[in-house]
Amino acid sequence: MRKHKKLLLLMTLILAFSSVLAACGANNNNESANNGDAGKPKDQVFRMNLASEPPTLDPGLSQDNTSNTIINAVFEGLVRKGEDGTELPGVAESWDISEDGLKYVFHLRQDAKWSNGDPVTANDFEYAWKRVLDPNLTPASPYTYQLYYIKNAEAYNGGDIKDASEVGVKATDDYTLEVTLENPTPYFLSLMSFQTYFPVHSSIEGNPQWATKPDTLIGNGPFKVSQMVKGQKIELVKNDQYWDTESIKLEKVEMSIVNSAATELASYRNNELDYAGHPTGNIPTDQLNAVKNELGDQLEIKGIATTYYYVFNTTEEPFNNVNIRKAFSMAIDRNAIVEKITQGGQLPAFGFVPPGIKGENDEYRNEVSDAYFEDNLEEAKKLLEQGMSEEGYTTLPEVTIIHNSDDNHKRIALAIADMWKNNLGANVKVQNQEWGVFLKNRDDLNYQVARSGWGADYNDPMSFIDMWVSNSGNNDAGFNNEEYDQLVRGAYTTNDNAERMELMAQAEKILVEENQVVMPIYYYSSVSLIKPWVKNLHIDYKGDIDFTRAYIE
Repeated sequence: MRKHKKLLLLMTLILAFSSVLAACGANNNNESANNGDAGKPKDQVFRMNLASEPPTLDPGLSQDNTSNTIINAVFEGLVRKGEDGTELPGVAESWDISEDGLKYVFHLRQDAKWSNGDPVTANDFEYAWKRVLDPNLTPASPYTYQLYYIKNAEAYNGGDIKDASEVGVKATDDYTLEVTLENPTPYFLSLMSFQTYFPVHSSIEGNPQWATKPDTLIGNGPFKVSQMVKGQKIELVKNDQYWDTESIKLEKVEMSIVNSAATELASYRNNELDYAGHPTGNIPTDQLNAVKNELGDQLEIKGIATTYYYVFNTTEEPFNNVNIRKAFSMAIDRNAIVEKITQGGQLPAFGFVPPGIKGENDEYRNEVSDAYFEDNLEEAKKLLEQGMSEEGYTTLPEVTIIHNSDDNHKRIALAIADMWKNNLGANVKVQNQEWGVFLKNRDDLNYQVARSGWGADYNDPMSFIDMWVSNSGNNDAGFNNEEYDQLVRGAYTTNDNAERMELMAQAEKILVEENQVVMPIYYYSSVSLIKPWVKNLHIDYKGDIDFTRAYIE
């Protein structure tokens, strides 16, 4: 067993003992954050920071963690997710699953309401799902493929079926939703807490800007948006129409929008924030040691099911050549990155599926080794020479790394650029881009190398595997491989879980070892600061923050 695998197992065990307790908000106060209850809020107000403006609050179009943090508070699906990933009743108070696993019948609670007082009905779910699948939806949902589990969904979205009534989702009455699947899907119930499956209010019809203004952003979750000031703040208030409003203790959630990890930490220290760090912000890595010494009792470090990686544009020179991609991936020092730059308990990554994801009998990463490649400078130089010969290069084209605005992403990008320059002789530029611009450039394949990260949408390796099929809205590498697509289709259709895992393992090997479409860098940890007076705030297994049931002691 290689050294990094031993480290992976050891660190996974260590991180498993860490748990997230809580965090919440207060009045402006310049007293030290270590000074007992100084700055403790008088009201049920929770304050946190967003390092970037959310690109959209439309659950059918969202694809990023910042947007989803808000969407998960403003909307609710048929089920909601517990801290450990278990499914809890949401809008559906119960459900029935047929013996063959092909039919789900959801029974909706009759006291679920939209924030404007309208009842939430099964028709709202049918409308929302068929809206995402509508081939004329503009822009198209990046997660359309997540609904392809439903009978005829892919055929309707692709234009092979014209009649939406043939899609296997139907409101049989106001409070009963019947769903028929193409194949048994063990994790389908888990998907019901995923934002693409959330309902939307029928009033959005004909209003493409509905999710940009509080008065038209009608939700059905524990909170509703009360203020949106572009580039400055977003404010949520308790939704008194929510069916479980008695369990919601916070009256307000205030989210500043500041793209500076140093400023975020300073605000936390000054009691202007009650939570700092992942998943929506950052703590400066160069201050982590000081933070551990000063605020160790408020610092939480937790291993999460998320991978930090760079993605290559396989349609753009020089990364249209697989050997050049492999050379660049092997020519970095992942241990140096996690030990000297990130310093937050991250683990060097050599696969795409992270620890914490279920396999057949154990975690997938324990059952399937991530020894697809290794940091190997000599091999990298040989592969680079081979790739350059294949492309007829005498010198490498200039390479640009793009990343979204964030101090930590910048540090990693600069370090990797320096490694590529020193180890491969590459001329590398680093370009910082605003979050929305960055996402669009990545989606449009307007880049060479881009920073990326992927966390589990549900607890199964497929959450990481099917995003790279040819027709996936999240495939932003230009990767098109029929063998890969067939393996994913096979994993979709089999009832044998062992076979599913084997097919997904083969697909991951094609993605990482054979094609090096992605350059895994590290498996994430969540690093955050939480004020001691906040209770019942959770960071789940995949790193998402859930403040909906939090409260101030």
